[in-house]
Amino acid sequence: MIIDGHTHMESKLVNALKLKYLPVAVLWLDEKPADAVQFVPGRWGCVMASFGTTAERGRSAAFDQETYGCWGGGVGLGFGNCYERFPGGVACFCRFLSTGNETSEEGRAVAGQCAAWMRGSLQEEFLHGERYRKSPEVVEQWLQGVPMMHVPSKYVVFKRLDDISADEQPVVIVFLVNPDQMSALVVMANYAHRGSENVIIPHAAGCQTIGIFAYREARSAHPRAVVGLNDLSARKVVRKLGKDLVTVAVPYKLFQEMEANVAGSFLEKEPWTTLAQSDP
Repeated sequence: MIIDGHTHMESKLVNALKLKYLPVAVLWLDEKPADAVQFVPGRWGCVMASFGTTAERGRSAAFDQETYGCWGGGVGLGFGNCYERFPGGVACFCRFLSTGNETSEEGRAVAGQCAAWMRGSLQEEFLHGERYRKSPEVVEQWLQGVPMMHVPSKYVVFKRLDDISADEQPVVIVFLVNPDQMSALVVMANYAHRGSENVIIPHAAGCQTIGIFAYREARSAHPRAVVGLNDLSARKVVRKLGKDLVTVAVPYKLFQEMEANVAGSFLEKEPWTTLAQSDP
């Protein structure tokens, strides 16, 4: 099968969904693929920008304990509580995500210490807050529910579906989809299961909804899919790929099940067949 000029492993889901971008697999590996790009140690980078590049161009990306790009990215990929490395630690991060550090003596001191390199939007957001949560206390409560973990491998790797080898088993398969395709994936994730809540939409960074939140589901006896990219900062980063896109991260066990259930499902009949043929 060929999409955008690239041949890839046969997937009934990919065929049925009429995707613009092939899914991206998240793998835990102890060896970095030879062609994988990687952030420079200690340099800032956005994990979702790397994800977008993998989806769009098929270029694999690798991350480790020193090359996760930003603190939230380190958390999202599964390298522990990297917010402890945030300037001023977790307390300053909680203010950063909410009302800002300008009203805090500690926060102002940290801003002064970091003035040589903390510039532009980071400086503005550090002092005045991203305002994604109402207060630092709410952020503290949110952090208690974030499923932080340490991955059992040296690297977390993004590979596009057409680049997966037969002996590799992804942890998560991430779809980059429009609202129609998201709807189809939500239906399919519920298709063979009881109840109506076999998909979740947590509030978290874009990289966290394709990483640790999906990892948590992958460890569950009944894994759910995770809809993401409700992170406005991440949406800005990947906007060039399309302004109507969201991610749907599917634990590999659930992906295999959904793949096996395409035949005989709604994906082969109306109204999906018409929706799939319409312009995005």
